[in-house]
Amino acid sequence: MTNQQSLPGDPEPGHDPRRQGEDLAALLERLLARVPERTQKELAAEAGIPYPTLNAWVNRTRGTSRIDPEKLRAMVEVFRHWGVRTTPKEFFEAVGRPVPGPSEDEREARLLKLYRQLPEARQRALLKDAEAMVQVSRIG
Repeated sequence: MTNQQSLPGDPEPGHDPRRQGEDLAALLERLLARVPERTQKELAAEAGIPYPTLNAWVNRTRGTSRIDPEKLRAMVEVFRHWGVRTTPKEFFEAVGRPVPGPSEDEREARLLKLYRQLPEARQRALLKDAEAMVQVSRIG
């Protein structure tokens, strides 16, 4: 039998109004409670996050606003692998950031192809623009 994040009758992940405003520490505590046989150390190891870093997020002694989006996605995948239903949206909202659009291989390949066609100076400018867009999306 697999563990489930939600109990019968619970709303879908990310749709429970009682969970709005839940920070990362509360989210991790709630999800880890669904798999009591698992530990923070296992989550950190499987998600590729140093345990002291994960533990600091759980204890709210380290900020979460600059967490690499791939680390958030990695934690989602670990919980899913453990049988816990969760979404990237829950994790991004928990750190106060908008959810990035889905990653599509075709779209990424097209962007890379266009990037490679640009002269070096334009490539640098494009990277600066993209970094600025990411920063603005974190603020807004």
